[in-house]
Amino acid sequence: MEGDSTLQLRVFDLNCWAIRYLSKRRQERMRLIGDVLLQECFDLILLQEVWSEQDYSDLKAKLGGCYPFSHYFRRFTILDTLLYQYSLNGYPYMLQHGDWFCGKSVGLVIIKISGIIFNVYVTHLHAEYCREKDAYLPHRLVQAWELAQFIRHTSKAADVVLLGGDLNMHPDDVGIRLLRGWTGLQDAFAEAKHFEGCKDGCTLIPNNCFTIKTELLPFPLGIRIDYILYKVTGAISSFMVKCEELKTTTGSAPGRDIPFSDHEAVMATLHIRRQREAASATLSTAEPALVDVVTEARTEVGVGLRAAQRQRYSTGRLAVLALLLLLLQAVAVLGTLAGLGGQPFPKLSFSLLAFLAVAILLLATGLHLFHTIEVKMLQGTEEQMRMALRVLQEQPSDG
Repeated sequence: MEGDSTLQLRVFDLNCWAIRYLSKRRQERMRLIGDVLLQECFDLILLQEVWSEQDYSDLKAKLGGCYPFSHYFRRFTILDTLLYQYSLNGYPYMLQHGDWFCGKSVGLVIIKISGIIFNVYVTHLHAEYCREKDAYLPHRLVQAWELAQFIRHTSKAADVVLLGGDLNMHPDDVGIRLLRGWTGLQDAFAEAKHFEGCKDGCTLIPNNCFTIKTELLPFPLGIRIDYILYKVTGAISSFMVKCEELKTTTGSAPGRDIPFSDHEAVMATLHIRRQREAASATLSTAEPALVDVVTEARTEVGVGLRAAQRQRYSTGRLAVLALLLLLLQAVAVLGTLAGLGGQPFPKLSFSLLAFLAVAILLLATGLHLFHTIEVKMLQGTEEQMRMALRVLQEQPSDG
């Protein structure tokens, strides 16, 4: 790529909702996704929730001719890869949600196209479930902060950064403002010259037969939680990235009675051009509004921290009570064996009580350890944000 020549990059992003045994018409939809990707031949494909190894293998076999490099699916040689798992991801006892068992993470692949180094990230953050009482907001903010930090610290050698995925945040949520502000990423939907698809770029819509309609009642048009974000890196950049076109699917796939997924796919056409003269890139940390965003995020993390501390105290107290019950039973047994006791305790009731005490002790101890880790992670994130705020507030005096 030389002079003023422009590189065109077509990016496809989709949460496939391909959970084995749980997702409706999974195999049929995965075949449909593979057919469309083979027909369209995008440059970069960023998929989430492909849980089955068989589904991945089938996609890899079908798309191998067009996308020979498939750590994720790409047409270009992969130089390096990295996976980072978020430190907090919900609660193990919230079985109905299952996010904790999935282990949310961010993946990175580094590729080189026409002499340009791209850092391509794909991620999936914790779901919201209830907007009015969002118990997972502190965890999702920790994930957003870790994602932003991960991008900042791994993209310094890149020319262009791309991020795609299901962020489970509305465009105006504090998490997405924190992520964009701290990294300087631009929203392809907001920057696109031409848009085609669902109104307001929504990716979870009532017209999709797989969405839960009751969850979308407050949002008649749907919500936008799937994103393609991008930026050039460095204080002085030799490249310019523009989103020429952005599209979303609008429910059922063409010629079919089903959509690709319960989410709509996002497709962006990006133009990357080398500039004759390097231009100064706008540093996100120079924006005064970022102080307010980080402060708001830190406040929410603090709320989560205090809740985690209460949970740690409650589970610790429960574990101590269970241990005391076991000790009392042990004393009773020793007294009976020594002939000091009166009427012996019924064996069945005694055994059941001992089993219950052991079960409570193990469960409470496990939860106490979990909430202790949660407290440590929230404390660490809050401290990082505090230091970031100090740096941001000191910047004007340095100028």
